[in-house]
Amino acid sequence: MASIDLNPDQDSSDLSSFRLPPPESLSQSPRHQSSNVDASETNSSSRRIRNRYKSAFTETGLDGSAETTTSNLEHLIATRPGSRVRWRSQVDIREAEQQEEGDMKPEIRCTIPTTTWHHYRSSAAVLSRLSLLAVVLAIMIPVLHMSPLFYAGTTSIGAEAGPIAPNPARYLERAPTQLLPRQDNPADACLRWSHQSAVVNGTLYLYGGRAKRDSNQDSNTWNNNFLAVDLKTGWQISSPTMESLPQPSGPPPTSNGFLWNSEDTLYLYGGEFSDNPEASPVPYSLWSYDIASSTWEEHPDPRTVDGVPVERSAEGSGVNIPHLGRGLYFGGHVDHFTTPGWDISVFRVYLRSLLEFTFPGYSNPAVNDGRPAGEDGIWRNLTDDGVQDSAGFTERADGVLVYVPGYSEQGILLGLAGGTNTSYTQMNVIDVYDIAEQKWYKQATTGSIPEYRVNPCAAAVSAADGSSVQVHLFAGQKLLPYGSQEQYDDMWILSIPSFTWIQVDQRDQPVPPGRSGHTCTMWNSQMVVVGGYVGTDLSCDSPGVYVFNTSSLKWNTNYAALKGGNELNQQISQEQDPSALHGSYGYTVPQAVQEVIGGNAMGSATVTAPAQTVTAGPFATGRPIIYTVTQGDGSVATETVTPGAGPNGSGGSGRGGPNIAAIVAGVVAGLFALLAGYLGFCAWVYRRQLALYKRHVAMSQRQSLGIAAPAVLGLGPGKGNDSPLGKSSLDATSATSSSNARSGAGAGAGRGVGGYHAVPTTTNTFAGGLDRVSTNSVNGGGLNTARSSTDDLMDGQEPTFLGVLLSPRRSLKVINRD
Repeated sequence: MASIDLNPDQDSSDLSSFRLPPPESLSQSPRHQSSNVDASETNSSSRRIRNRYKSAFTETGLDGSAETTTSNLEHLIATRPGSRVRWRSQVDIREAEQQEEGDMKPEIRCTIPTTTWHHYRSSAAVLSRLSLLAVVLAIMIPVLHMSPLFYAGTTSIGAEAGPIAPNPARYLERAPTQLLPRQDNPADACLRWSHQSAVVNGTLYLYGGRAKRDSNQDSNTWNNNFLAVDLKTGWQISSPTMESLPQPSGPPPTSNGFLWNSEDTLYLYGGEFSDNPEASPVPYSLWSYDIASSTWEEHPDPRTVDGVPVERSAEGSGVNIPHLGRGLYFGGHVDHFTTPGWDISVFRVYLRSLLEFTFPGYSNPAVNDGRPAGEDGIWRNLTDDGVQDSAGFTERADGVLVYVPGYSEQGILLGLAGGTNTSYTQMNVIDVYDIAEQKWYKQATTGSIPEYRVNPCAAAVSAADGSSVQVHLFAGQKLLPYGSQEQYDDMWILSIPSFTWIQVDQRDQPVPPGRSGHTCTMWNSQMVVVGGYVGTDLSCDSPGVYVFNTSSLKWNTNYAALKGGNELNQQISQEQDPSALHGSYGYTVPQAVQEVIGGNAMGSATVTAPAQTVTAGPFATGRPIIYTVTQGDGSVATETVTPGAGPNGSGGSGRGGPNIAAIVAGVVAGLFALLAGYLGFCAWVYRRQLALYKRHVAMSQRQSLGIAAPAVLGLGPGKGNDSPLGKSSLDATSATSSSNARSGAGAGAGRGVGGYHAVPTTTNTFAGGLDRVSTNSVNGGGLNTARSSTDDLMDGQEPTFLGVLLSPRRSLKVINRD
């Protein structure tokens, strides 16, 4: 071992003043080599240790030269073996220290023999120690596993001495930021239908409804699953980005209700409870979901402004109007699956009521003096005792309600399809609701009419300039007559304002199977169809999401997230108008629609009114909102027009651009004036021609009887009886008395010589009630003289007013030639 320099005046336990030697001396000192000690020398305490014991550590100021230390280390290195080493025992060192107390020489030197010591540890001792360690671990690990210090609040699974659980630190680390995936993912369903849906800022939310995990499931299909589909990114319909949100514990599991939405909150209204197994409905409460905080809140015991409790309805038609902060619910039914305490012996009641809900924080000019609604919103029943005040307005359920901007101060609603258990709602006449006037109207449609149906879905999209809105209606169900249930798979377009039905050609397309109870959402001008009941022929319809491109009228296998647009996904030209339709971004009017309503891809529809004349309502007095559309070259295609405002923002009929109604009215008035003038002219001609005809008939009769015509007719004077008509007749007796008449001859000028004679006659009855008299020549007399052109025109033709209308030139020619 290396030698140590000790200062006899310093305590050996104080090492604070020790310092390391230069690096070169340390590099040559093998610290871990053992000393070769003679056994006899170790066991003998009387053997003196040499007085030159030198340390590799030098105390500061003790030795003035480092060379001595270096030489001593070189000597030690030269005399020591290079492998097996062990340190001297503590006893030997203590003995040396005791001897050094009497030796005051400045340094002690120790020369270690080169005898090698071999030390071997017993293998039995090693094994015993390892066995003891294993026993300790086997006892302590289960104890630590059950300790609350390691698993705070965690319940152990299995026996207490069971397998070691996974490291709990992993769960503790990710618990605050990530929810563990559910074993049964609601997004993975075999079938899904009758759910509620709403889209907010590019996220489609789905709540509740009915779902099957496999095709054999026939009960427990009602649920309160809460899902979200991302519409801001693209995906394939085989794997849509559908995420399962935390399942709420408050809202009940209902189907066939409606999910209203503002720009930051969802509101769940209505719906019915399970019928297999039967579930008793609870009193209705409105549930709201705050999107930012992901929290649900209950609003119990809602009441209208008149203090009437709001009841739950199901299978009605709902609609969102976010810019007004309102949601509406139309029709539906109530029964023992919607209303607590309903007598099961009483059959369900179908409704034709309209319920309005004003969202919290929004104002409604019609209620509350225009002040913003409180945290529970404002409810109104917009019907007389819950029933529309019209005998022709039928009850209905399972229809759709679509919002269309323009034509009124706050826009309009269209009620489509639906029915009851015994009848359908007609599709050739559409119910139109004026939101501002709070009044229903009816409007007839043209084109091929869709078959009556219930449970379709519908979504609207607007042309860029707003001149037309296309309402797309897809699928639905035929229920009547009973037992003839059928699921439709057709697509129809109702173009507004022409109210023309257009059927989409879906040949050679991947059309989804026929369905009912599905939902449609318009975003990026693509209609996203989710779920639906597909009948019993199809075992599963998973994932049950389909995409229809409204610009190309094609079913796509993927959803395309278009770049650009605002958070409401409006047309670029409509982004400054909060009332413009959401989801229309990128829409261009397809060619099939242009062929019906005119215009081009940007709009510019030429058919701007219904084919059936409108006598009242918004389409009689209102107009669409026309927006400015900028072409690719920067030119302006159309100008912005706001209903109810003139070019300078003032009210009135002057709303910028040509007044089409005034032009049409002027043209129609001009046509009526021309028609009236023409009818007056024809009436004058008819009267003149009729008078001429009567004179012509009288003259013919006189000539046939040999009576001189009056001078007024311009004929020569004749000699005869002063009363010719009283002296003979044209009946059958005239022929018998003809032998008694004196013979006479005509002189061409019509002057008779002698008396009258009978003239053979034939009579033909005319519609005018007059007889046609035909004369024949007698004795070559002058009665059969050549007739004038007027006679040719008038021969056998009594004038009629219709004839004058159809041939005024001929009638005028007769008058002029007379």
